[in-house]
Amino acid sequence: MSCVRMTRGRASWEIGTPADVSWIKDGTATGMTITSAIPPVFAAYATATDPETHDSNNAPTARYTEAVLQHLKAKALDQPWWLGYLDKPADVVFSEAPRVDLYATWKYVLVKAGPDQAAAWRSTYWGDPLLPDLMFPHDRSWLLSTLWDDSWTCVGGSARLVQALLDDSRLDARRVRPGEDATPPGHTAY
Repeated sequence: MSCVRMTRGRASWEIGTPADVSWIKDGTATGMTITSAIPPVFAAYATATDPETHDSNNAPTARYTEAVLQHLKAKALDQPWWLGYLDKPADVVFSEAPRVDLYATWKYVLVKAGPDQAAAWRSTYWGDPLLPDLMFPHDRSWLLSTLWDDSWTCVGGSARLVQALLDDSRLDARRVRPGEDATPPGHTAY
């Protein structure tokens, strides 16, 4: 099967298929634990929120986005990333692209790109960069997922990556174990 490519700006980008996310789809189950968003294949897990936003109606700030990307880039040097955009009223980046199903059969546009595109392809109303809803590098060494109805981001990866997120004052991050409720204190799960 040949890959689908779409153009944005002057570049052509590979669009992902169900095979590219089967490891996530097969490894997650609906529920309140971190494994509803992240398969139980990583050494460590965390949730992260923006300490400058206090409810689910506020989009993360540029400072938060910069911090998250800084840590993810440090753990996935010189390889492409898969960026996933949930098909919802927000910009899916490539509106005509085929979708893949994940989680509760939610539709995502999956694009092979990188951290520069993750920081630039979508923005808030105020122009701050808005991260994709799903990101992972080609080697699958980490996974970031923000489910459509959550005001926090789930991350799975190495113990070093999770510790770096926990230590960063630009993030309100907390360690989560696979069987624990992933809902951060002060947030509501739907």
